Parts: sequence; structure tokens; C-alpha cells
Amino acid sequence: MNGLLVTGTSSDAGKSLVVTGLARAWARRGVRVAPFKSQNMSNNSMVCRDGSEIGRAQYLQCEAAGVEAASVHNPVLLKPGSDREAFVVLRGRPAGRLRAGEYATGRRHLADAAFTAFEELAGDVDVVIAEGAGSPAEINLRGGDYVNMGLARRFDLPVALVGDIDRGGVLAALYGTWALLDDDDRRHLAAYVINKFRGDASVLEPGLDEITRRTGLPCRGVLPWLEDVWLDSEDALSIGRWRPSLAGGDADEACLSVAVVRFPRTSNATDVDALAAEPGVDVRVTTDADLCREADLLVLPGSRATVSDLAWLRARGLADVVADRVRRGAPVLGICGGYEMLVDRLEDSVESGVGAVDGLGHLRGSVRFEAEKTLARPAGTWRGEDVDGYEIHHGVVTAEPNFPGGTCAGAVWGTIWHGTLENDGFRRAWLRDVARASGSAWVPRDGAMGFRARRSAMIDALADACDEHLDVDALLDLAMRKG
Repeated sequence: MNGLLVTGTSSDAGKSLVVTGLARAWARRGVRVAPFKSQNMSNNSMVCRDGSEIGRAQYLQCEAAGVEAASVHNPVLLKPGSDREAFVVLRGRPAGRLRAGEYATGRRHLADAAFTAFEELAGDVDVVIAEGAGSPAEINLRGGDYVNMGLARRFDLPVALVGDIDRGGVLAALYGTWALLDDDDRRHLAAYVINKFRGDASVLEPGLDEITRRTGLPCRGVLPWLEDVWLDSEDALSIGRWRPSLAGGDADEACLSVAVVRFPRTSNATDVDALAAEPGVDVRVTTDADLCREADLLVLPGSRATVSDLAWLRARGLADVVADRVRRGAPVLGICGGYEMLVDRLEDSVESGVGAVDGLGHLRGSVRFEAEKTLARPAGTWRGEDVDGYEIHHGVVTAEPNFPGGTCAGAVWGTIWHGTLENDGFRRAWLRDVARASGSAWVPRDGAMGFRARRSAMIDALADACDEHLDVDALLDLAMRKG
């Protein structure tokens, strides 16, 4: 089976970025390539057209590779519900819970499902580019591993190691990762690359030469810091790292400020990427009450633990901020879990098990959490604009439907649909309402690139950077067993 496993010296080292860039670069060479990740630990997910749920990063990688996303690309998805428990999504469907004590030893059936999926995928394409998780040097978890060296050993895959130089200590991280692996795992390491470099790469060469001398691993390139590249991240470390606007703005251009509440269990934070990419829209992910109070728009995003995060919102005094905004007519948007918090009443015996809870009461309606999860790809229209999205939720909202996927009252909107803001016409028409309600002079910029077109161009820019700064062909030869 042809394939390459891309691992990292740590979380957020750039595994997803490298996989996405290589997938597009190889696909542009006419290679039938497919992305794969045995197991994702993320609350950022997406519903595929076949109704299965996978990690957002793998969905984007499928777009990069030009293949239809499905559960085979991410057979195991773990969605943290607390510090000691995660909800299991197996081949795109809910499959119970995994507790902290079971993480190292209770996943044999998940490993079997992942290995079966890899074999299925590898039989349909020229090459699989697989993404690891965390670091392969997490030797405390090695016994039950099936996403890093466990996958490499099972299918005899070469492994490329990605090191993040921006956080410092990359040479030690590379060498330490190599040194901590046992001999049988170490023999699968075949190359390394450096990510997020700023400056003259020649300064690095003595250090890289020494790492190669000590480990025998060739360096296959140094990726620079890519200012205009963002990804549908799976990692909590990446949430809220936008610049004031991904799309930039003119100095004299009116700004629309957006505060996104950072819940402890934020889910699908990627919903607001499209806002951050809109020229003149300044998005900040925050728990600061003053920012939440003063922003033109406040967003309550999705949550994997709605009742718990609602209690947190009240304890932090942010529920009072929401109430103050509603009294003033200042815009508020709730998405999925955030929408559920805005209604009158929640009945939850599924996620939290606490039963009846008062909501914030700013939208008329109620929520009842059902055991069966809703996974769907709905579509509709709003003021003549096409709107589509996706649904991932246990909570079923009963309310008067007068907004796509939900309801609105004055300057308070709620939707159970994720992804609606990716629709350019809808987003810009709705943002005009937000600007009017907030007193902002912001208007959409004429001729601005649409979000989905911008994301596709971003993938091409990433592939261009890989072609320029990495030895893409050498890595492909490795994957095709020519290296």
C-alpha cells in the first residue's frame, strides 16, 4: 500500500497544513491522492454528503485532494465533553463514550475500524497521505496507538516529521522525538520538515545538518510563516488566532467589530472564519466582558456541552452582558449550542443529564435533547439569498422559524445550522442588518472575493508554498515506495 504518514513534534506543529498542501500539490501532478486520519480529537467537525461526521481538517484535506469526503477519511472522531470523557464518532456515527482511563487500553475496536478504513481507502487511490495526532513521542500512549507509529508499523508506512520553529526549541524537539522512539518505530522515520520559519533559512542550515548527522533523517524543506493561510483547525490551540481581518482592510474603511465568546467546550469555532475573512470585519475570540459588551456583534458559538457552558456563561457574568445587549438592541447571534442557550428552556437528560434548565430567554422557544444525534445538510433561502449549512446536534429546538435554521427577534438571531456564514450573499445581506442595528458604517466591499473561493485559493497558495520550499517530489517518491 502506498502512503506517507505526516506526524509532528507536538500538537499544532503543522501536520494538517503539510497534509493539505501536499494533497493539493500531488493532485495537481495527476496523482490520485486521498487524506486520512485514523483518529481525531476535536470538537470541530463537518457533515459529509453521505450524512457521516468527520473532522473539519480532513474535510478540507479532501477538498485539497479533489475527492468526496466520507467517514473513510477519518474513521474515528473523539469529541471531548469534559476533561475526563469524550464522545465517540465511529465511521461517521455516534458510538458511545470513551473515559480517560480507557484511552490507552480501551480502544482496540477503534483501532480495528481505523485499520480497516485505511485498507479500504488505499485500495481506491494511488497514494494515501495520513496525518498523525499530537506527537509520536507520547510513549505513555504507545501501547494503544493506531494513529501515529502504530499505523506506520501496521502498514509499513514511511513517516515525515514536522517541527514548529515558531514556538522555539525545534531542533531539540526533532532530536528528542527521534530519540524517544524504539528501534522498530524509529526505522519508519524517513524525513523531516520545518514549519513556520521567519527569516533567512540559511541560518538554520548548521543545525539541520547536525540533526541529519545524528539521526540519519534528511530535511525535505523549510516552510515559511504563511501569513494568509488558515485552516479549518482541529486543535484548541489554534482557536482565535486571526489577525484583525484575514482579508485585510483599508485604513479609512469602516470596521465592524465581532466578539466571539470562547466557551470552555467551544464546538465548530470555524463557523466564524467567514466573518474573519470579510474585509473590514474584526473578529476576536474572547472571554473579556468589556469586549463582549462593546463589540458591534456578539456571537455565542457552538458548544459540545451546552448546559455546562451556559452555567459558565452565567458564572463569568457574560449572561448579564448578553442581557444588556438585548436591552440596548445590540446584535447577538447564537449558533447551535449558542442558539440553544438563548431560548427559554432546555431539557437535557442526554449530554449533561441534569434535566430542566432555564435558558437566557432572549428568543422564544425550548430545547429538548434527544438520544439520536441529528446529522444533516439542510438548505433554504433568506430574502432571496441561497443558504446552506450542516447540522450536528442532539438538541431539538421548538421555535417559530423565521431565520435559516432558527429564529430571530429584533437584533437577536439564532440558528441550529453551522456553516451558514460561508454563503456570501446571505452573509453580506445579514451583516448589513447587523451594521445598521449597531450603528456601524460598515458595508460589504465591492468585488471582494467570496469565502469559498478564498478558501480554495488559500489551498492553492499553500500548495504553491510546498512546491517552492519543500521537496514535494522526494516526499511523493517516499509515499510511492520509490524513495
